[in-house]
Amino acid sequence: MKDAFSYFTIDQESVAEFTDRGSKFIAYACPITSIEEFKGFLLKLKKEHPKAVHHCFAYRLGLDGNLFRVSDDGEPSGSAGRPILGQIDSRELTDTAIIVVRYFGGTLLGVPGLINAYKTAAALALQVVPTVQKQIEDVYELEFDYTLINDVMTIVKRYPCTIYKQDMQLFCHFKIGIPRQHLDTCLQQLKHVHGVEIKPTLK
Repeated sequence: MKDAFSYFTIDQESVAEFTDRGSKFIAYACPITSIEEFKGFLLKLKKEHPKAVHHCFAYRLGLDGNLFRVSDDGEPSGSAGRPILGQIDSRELTDTAIIVVRYFGGTLLGVPGLINAYKTAAALALQVVPTVQKQIEDVYELEFDYTLINDVMTIVKRYPCTIYKQDMQLFCHFKIGIPRQHLDTCLQQLKHVHGVEIKPTLK
């Protein structure tokens, strides 16, 4: 169940195929964390399917639900991108992209037929990949003397933080993601370790 401290996404790629009156719709679902990552995914599929007539897509990124994009890539307006996004949203997913590659089969499907085909292909791609629930994290950088490593690591493990980067020299530099539900307590305990410098940052 979704709550204020977690979100749903996928953590692996999947592919599914739907055929209607000779036209083939191949849907690729992919976890993404940035627009650049999505562009790379789209470019890769365009190279893999140079003879496809359309590469329609939708993606949603971030936790506020405001960062999304849809593309009909030459199909009638509203017949591809929106139905694909509808499948992402019906499962309450974010950080997720779906690209549907179409090979034309010689028969026009009409707008209702296209909506059904893109929606079905996207739904099939999401059916074969597990939905995962992830903790919402706030990212912080920690700097401290190596002698404090045990104290810091005890706290980092207690509030299962994600370690994104660690540089352990005489002076240590960590980048960690603190689960939001433990944020205040975790920061409080880190502040109690004298000599740890804490600053919020971005992933």
